[in-house]
Amino acid sequence: MDFLRPGSWPDALAAKAEQPAAAPLAGGTDLMVEINFDRRRPEALLDLNPVGELAEWASDGEQLVLGATLPYARVITELGDRLPGLAMASRTIGSPQIRNRGSIGGNLGSASPAGDSHPVLLALNATVEVASVRGSRDIPVDEFYLGPKRSALAPDELIRAVRIPPGAGPCQFAKVGTRNAMVIAVCSFAVALHPAPGSVRTGIGSAAPTPVRALEAETFLAGELGAGGLWESRAELPDGLAARFGELVAAAAAPIDDLRGTARYRRHALAVLARRTLGWAWQEYRSCA
Repeated sequence: MDFLRPGSWPDALAAKAEQPAAAPLAGGTDLMVEINFDRRRPEALLDLNPVGELAEWASDGEQLVLGATLPYARVITELGDRLPGLAMASRTIGSPQIRNRGSIGGNLGSASPAGDSHPVLLALNATVEVASVRGSRDIPVDEFYLGPKRSALAPDELIRAVRIPPGAGPCQFAKVGTRNAMVIAVCSFAVALHPAPGSVRTGIGSAAPTPVRALEAETFLAGELGAGGLWESRAELPDGLAARFGELVAAAAAPIDDLRGTARYRRHALAVLARRTLGWAWQEYRSCA
C-alpha cells in the first residue's frame, strides 16, 4: 500500500488524479477501522493532514465555509453559536478522541447513511465543494448521497469544504442509539426552521439507504405555519400539529431490520424524535422574539 503525503492542496489534487483509487486520510476514524478489520485494502492512502487550509473555517459573504478536515471538536467550540444544530450532532459523535480527529468531510466521504452530520447538513441546505485537477464544482447536499457508502464524488475528486448558507432559524438534532455514547445511530433526525422564506427542512439518518429529507412533512409544516400566521405571531403550535409532523417524518423513512434495531422501531423512534425536535426548535424560535 502506497502512502502519499502531499504538502499542498494542488499537490493533493495531482496525487488523486494520478492514483484515483487512493483513499483520502484525515482523522482515519472510519478508514483505519476498515483497514484494521481487513474490510478494505486501498491501493494507496492519501494523507491530507499536511494541507492546513482544509482544517480551517471562514465566512464567505454570508456563507460559512467549513474545511473538509475541520474536526468536530472545533465545530463545537468555535461554531456552536453560529451552527448550533451541527454542534449538537458533533457532540454525539464517538469519544473526545474521535471528535478531535473526525471531520464532516470524512463523514461525507464515507457517505454512510448513519453518519451523524448528514441530517443537519440536509436540514441546513448545505453545499459540498469538491475539486480535482479538472476544476471545482458545488454539489447540493441533497444530490450528494447516491447509495449506502456511495456519493457523487468522481474518482479523481476530493472534498474541499462544506458551505452553509445564511438565513436558517433554529436547528435541532437528536438521535437514538443502543447506549448513551460511543454508538452508531439506530436513527437520527434534524429539523431547521427557515423563517425568512417561511420554509422547513429536515434530515433523516440511519433509516434509509441514504440520508434523506422528509419532503411531505416539510411541506405540511411550512404550510401550517404560514396558513396559521404562526411565523409572525410565534404562538404555541396547535394541538396535533407536531404529532402529524412526526407521522409524516416516519412515513418518509425506508428502514431495515439490522443488529441495531428493527424497521418498526426506527419508524416509531423517528416520529418521537420529530415531535421533540420540532417542539425544541419552535420554543427556541418563540424565545427569540
